[in-house]
Amino acid sequence: MKLNKLLIIGAMTGSLAIATTSCRESFLDENLITGHSTDYFKTQAGLDDLVTGAYQKLKFKFNYIWAINCHNLGVDEFTDANNTMVHFNHYGSTMNSAENGSNQPMWDNYYGLIEPANIIINNMPQYYNQSSPTYSTRLGEGYFLRAYAYFELTKQFGGVPLKLYPSTGVEYYFTRNTEEEMYAQIISDLEEAYNLLPTTPAQTGRITKWAAAHFLAKAHLFRASELYSSWNGSYISADLDAVIKYGEEVVAAHPLCNDYVELWDYNSPNGANEKVSEVILAAQFSDDASTWGRYGNQMHLYYPSVYQNLAGTSRDISGGREFSYASATEYTMQVFDRVNDSRFWKSFITTYGSNNQNGAPTWSDADMAYAPAGVSAGEKRFNAGELGIRYVVNTPGDTRFEEYVNDPTSNALKNGVMCNTHTFVRYFKGEAQSWNTFGGRGNYSNQIARSVALSKFRDGYRNSIASQFGTRDAIIARSADDVLMIAEAYIRKGESYYSNAIEWMNKLRQRGGYADGEDRSKHVDGGQSYKNNSYCSGKGGGFNAAGAIYWETNTYYESNNMEGQETTASTKNEMLLTSVNDVYNSQTDGIIYQLLNCNSNAEKMLCFLLNERTRELCGELLRWEDLARTKTLNDRWHNFNDGATRGLGEFDPNTHYYRPIPQSFLDGITNSSGSPLTADEKQAMQNPGY
Repeated sequence: MKLNKLLIIGAMTGSLAIATTSCRESFLDENLITGHSTDYFKTQAGLDDLVTGAYQKLKFKFNYIWAINCHNLGVDEFTDANNTMVHFNHYGSTMNSAENGSNQPMWDNYYGLIEPANIIINNMPQYYNQSSPTYSTRLGEGYFLRAYAYFELTKQFGGVPLKLYPSTGVEYYFTRNTEEEMYAQIISDLEEAYNLLPTTPAQTGRITKWAAAHFLAKAHLFRASELYSSWNGSYISADLDAVIKYGEEVVAAHPLCNDYVELWDYNSPNGANEKVSEVILAAQFSDDASTWGRYGNQMHLYYPSVYQNLAGTSRDISGGREFSYASATEYTMQVFDRVNDSRFWKSFITTYGSNNQNGAPTWSDADMAYAPAGVSAGEKRFNAGELGIRYVVNTPGDTRFEEYVNDPTSNALKNGVMCNTHTFVRYFKGEAQSWNTFGGRGNYSNQIARSVALSKFRDGYRNSIASQFGTRDAIIARSADDVLMIAEAYIRKGESYYSNAIEWMNKLRQRGGYADGEDRSKHVDGGQSYKNNSYCSGKGGGFNAAGAIYWETNTYYESNNMEGQETTASTKNEMLLTSVNDVYNSQTDGIIYQLLNCNSNAEKMLCFLLNERTRELCGELLRWEDLARTKTLNDRWHNFNDGATRGLGEFDPNTHYYRPIPQSFLDGITNSSGSPLTADEKQAMQNPGY
């Protein structure tokens, strides 16, 4: 069974619109009936329904633009792309208390989860049969959901109003709790959930003991991090031990996939890819339109590079709808060992097919001086069903590629010969490396619509070319994150524990190496699911019978200047760290150490760990909070995000490690006397700098 339908929570108090549940494929079936009084949640059936409906809020993170704004823009991994995001990527003046496109929904929706969680926690002991086999599970789910919501709020806003009881009417008076108080409550709730929840879910998508353990590890790690250094000293030692304890339990219960690509090998909803052992908890989406609500899973929209306006291509389901909000930075391209680490090639798209024969470009008379031997003016450069676009991810010093002056925006000369496809090259001959400037790299320069796109959320199972409703489950927690949290805890415990950290990081690094016999030129992502999609069964269904945008090879050999050196030899040994010296002297990471002024062994170890988090978890909506908690966001934004050089804003470390409290909240509450807050009182409640 699969969690993919919902109870709709219509209000915080009074009546609630609910959906009854039945037992078919999902334990959440949406059969909307009349609004119920909150007295319904004083019954066992009502509490079952309320718990079931509260799961809907786990989808929120992946629903809309706040997903990319709040979690993966304004960081080192991604900058804004075809849509300029002044507030979140550039920390511009529009990042303020009136910003209601992302900050406000974050605030409203997580408090919208806290209210039903409070009802569950407070009503279960009174109104639920405590001898029922589901009692502990339902109560544990309530504690988990409340902790999850407060953790998400605290990571974004700092200390927030801590509300632990259901509302009995409209409330206006609130004060902010400290971060220390927030973490105490979050950890306490997660411990309750850990003790109450089962080790295996009754239905796919239900929260388990291991989900609670994962977030216990994360909450303890956050509390032990630099953002809270003004008050966390007495907690750090025990927190780090807790990270290791809970993280090890999670990894044992949720073994890593053997091959990194298994996480992203999406063929159809509810398929094997959505049941891999590594996933601890996922927001449940599906191809059932009745479950989508207003948004659905929209993560597939934000990372794609624009392809539809290049000759020979038309938008199709397999290629995705290119909102193109996020573009991978130079840091993200260069932090990988792209020869030995398969994770780069299993995370990014470097090739696109042609699906438009009539629109395919031709060789012109002007091209003939540079064209390949044997072609004639007027012939198609490529045909539908053939490779149409490729991205070459090379490094400075590569002398093979030069700009083709007659067509500088979408082509290049390779060894003096014009490429037949649209070919985007990261570095032309003679160009110096550029880390945080917009342009200056090959024909990526001034091409904000073009980038090496993240492939992890691609979805070829949507029901139309223009559909925003993705069908893939969205991973909330996977055990690779626990591996890295354990490694970080050992790093933080001091130099005598560095070998332990290396042992844990090697679990992911070895997994990331190519296996013996593996085809390094193979590309796999969720775009392939178009092949199983009934909407793609011919022209007019989002798939052009002449070809598809989705392409099943990459540019591994061309990008690495290894053409003619094809191999299937394993690189797992090359990926292993044999000692701390491999970290201190890493060829891949060395330039990053220099740029970030990492001089001590401790600084290099933590820097390497954060780089390893990119290599493993890139784009998975964890980066902003990781850089904020470690207080590395300032240096990494300035060094690796082109927002630092475009003049649209400026990261202020005294302000931007937190988001602004929404103005509508400050305007709507009162002081202890029942009067609206004064301007000074609002400022005192607001985060510094807003």
